[in-house]
Formats: sequence, C-alpha cells, structure tokens
Amino acid sequence: MESTSKNHWETVYETKNPDQVSWTQQIPKTSLEFIRSFNLNKIAKIIDIGGGDSKLVDYLLEEGFTNITVLDISLKAIEKSKQRLGDKAKKVTWIVSDIMEFKPETTFDVWHDRATFHFLTSNEQIEKYMKIARYSVNEFLTIGTFSESGPTKCSGLDIKQYSEAQLTAVFKNGFEKIRCVQEDHVTPFDTTQNFLFCSFKKQLNG
Repeated sequence: MESTSKNHWETVYETKNPDQVSWTQQIPKTSLEFIRSFNLNKIAKIIDIGGGDSKLVDYLLEEGFTNITVLDISLKAIEKSKQRLGDKAKKVTWIVSDIMEFKPETTFDVWHDRATFHFLTSNEQIEKYMKIARYSVNEFLTIGTFSESGPTKCSGLDIKQYSEAQLTAVFKNGFEKIRCVQEDHVTPFDTTQNFLFCSFKKQLNG
C-alpha cells in the first residue's frame, strides 16, 4: 500500500500546482491560532505531518520558531516547499516518509496534522498512527480532518470523516481534548470543504 500511496502523491505534486489542488491555503489561519494558543517558547519542537507544500512552515518561521520539522510522503512536495522558501529552507528539518513508516528520532512539543489523518481508513492504520503519536508527542497535538459535513474523498482517495465526539474518542488513549472548531475551507476552485480541527494535550500517564 505504501508504494502505491507514495506514487499517487508524487504524481499529484509532479503534475499540479498549488492552485490546482483542493487543500491549498494561502493562510493556514486555524492551524496558526491553535499553535499560538499553546503559548510556546520559540525553540519548541514542532512537526507538521503531511506538510508537503503547505505554507504553515512559512508562517512559523516568520513568527520566529526555530525548531520546525516537516514530514511528507512526497519528495516532490517537499522540494516545492524548499524552492518556495529559498535560503530559509535550511532552517527546517525535512523528512520524506509515509506516516505509517515514520520512526521518530526525537520527540516533539507540537504535532500538527491537517488532512493526513483522515486518509487512514482502517483500525489497524489508525492504531499505528496513534502509537507513533503517543511515542513522539511531549505536549500538544492538533488534528484537522474532514467533518461529517465534509467530503468523503480527497484527491480521488477515500477518507474517514469525524465528528468532535469521534475524534476525541480516537485520541482519548493518550491525549485529553482541549477544544475543537469547525472551519469552512474554500478551495482554489471556489468549492467549500468543512473541516474539524481539534487540539489535545498529552496525558502524563498516556
């Protein structure tokens, strides 16, 4: 499955510009608001899961964060981000990996994931993700998925929708919910996708 998935995303990023994919955000407003709400030190370790060519890293650098990691399954997506950032890209740790194969060499103060988690549709995949997250996260975790009012597919692939109660239940083994919000994301094609964003705090006994 991993190689098929990797091939899918490499093709997407090879053949499409940001204005040709639905998930593009000029300003990742909700993600930034959640991260700011954690009142972090600027040396806090932040990882963006499935960050690809997202502009979240641009804004985090602009706000003075110095310890940012971006993980994506697609080398092409990461190359696009590096090209966009220019010399600033050297300040970021870049990891090309399927999240299912990720073997962290460090832990993180913030784990941010907008629209990777909802591609995991089997219980086995979800539990594997949770195991990696529980091991990797020191303090905070932010997840953005399609809500129950959102699409059922993305980029031609099936996704799993979540309600606030469902997402909280999945993460309760290790994390305590802080808050959730819903956001209408307007795509470059002027369609609307409803997202659910939740932030969690690591349980000390988690």
